[in-house]
Amino acid sequence: MTAKPSLDPGNLFVPPVADRVLLGEPRSRTAEARTLLSIMLDFLRGLRALHFVGPCVTVFGSARTKETEPPYQLARRMGAAIAELGFTVMTGGGPGIMEAANRGAKDVGGRSVACNIELPQEQSENPYLDRFVTLRYFFVRKTLLVKYSYAFVVMPGGFGTLDEMFEALTLIQTGKLSDFPVILMGSDYWGPQLDMVRKMADSGMISPDDLKLFHVTDSVEEASQFILEKAIKPFGLKPAILMPSSWLGERGLKKSA
Repeated sequence: MTAKPSLDPGNLFVPPVADRVLLGEPRSRTAEARTLLSIMLDFLRGLRALHFVGPCVTVFGSARTKETEPPYQLARRMGAAIAELGFTVMTGGGPGIMEAANRGAKDVGGRSVACNIELPQEQSENPYLDRFVTLRYFFVRKTLLVKYSYAFVVMPGGFGTLDEMFEALTLIQTGKLSDFPVILMGSDYWGPQLDMVRKMADSGMISPDDLKLFHVTDSVEEASQFILEKAIKPFGLKPAILMPSSWLGERGLKKSA
């Protein structure tokens, strides 16, 4: 068996090799301990940056979508609707769909945050963010995108979007995460994937009840109402006036006592 390509573990804190070193060949215990420290620091930076963002709705979607394309405009309207419900809009911080959702939140004076990621190809944060953190490890980023969210809106996207969507669904399916709503926006785009999921159910690979873990729509208004019914009411959230700050604003939700 051919060994994985070796990587210089001399400095695990320099991007973009952090994930590659973690997933590469086994190394000395000292080197592995340094990787664990790097992961801990990534989590610490994320937790500190996002501690006061309040309940969020995370929007997933492609970084390649252009401003002139319909999915961008749909995501922008969705971001505005999420903010108007009182949630903080959270994304991966990049361009495309992520930018559109963050931009929509700012359109209506809502809050907008992100978990950005260091990539071999530079991905700078979009300009519509009140606060963001740039992370080294993909799994740390995905954990934080889930941790603060009471609902997930999945816009058209590629491999990364599918990964994020199915991870959220798996966490809900296995009881690792509460039964938060997962909304797929764009019935035409998601149709083939939904056919595959139905085939899973027909083949006994998942339960028929698992088909209820997500909701498909093309309507921002319907999606907004679904979040209201499935996220705000069941989890005891209510509109709140938050303490003003330079980035947080006065909109938000809090858990009822």
